[in-house]
Amino acid sequence: MDRIGDLASKKAAVIFTKSSCFMCHSIKALFYDIGASPAIHELDQDPRGKDMEWALRSLGCNPCVPAVFIGGKFVGSSKDIISLQIDGSLKQMLIDAKAIWF
Repeated sequence: MDRIGDLASKKAAVIFTKSSCFMCHSIKALFYDIGASPAIHELDQDPRGKDMEWALRSLGCNPCVPAVFIGGKFVGSSKDIISLQIDGSLKQMLIDAKAIWF
């Protein structure tokens, strides 16, 4: 859990993913389209990835990826991010966290 918190606080936008996850790819593409450049942590490429998966599940992220943090705070997984995008609040959250500038 400490590793998740440490990694999540190092950049304004952080996404924990797996390289084979199509929803992870979609969420990353959404962030890039908005103008954010999130830190990406591929759990299947990290030797401690399984431990981080369990830590993400304990936060309520099920499935455990994608797990999105903005401003160091857990925001949710793909359904939560898509909901925020649809209601128009995702971009403002990224601006407030200084993940994008205008």
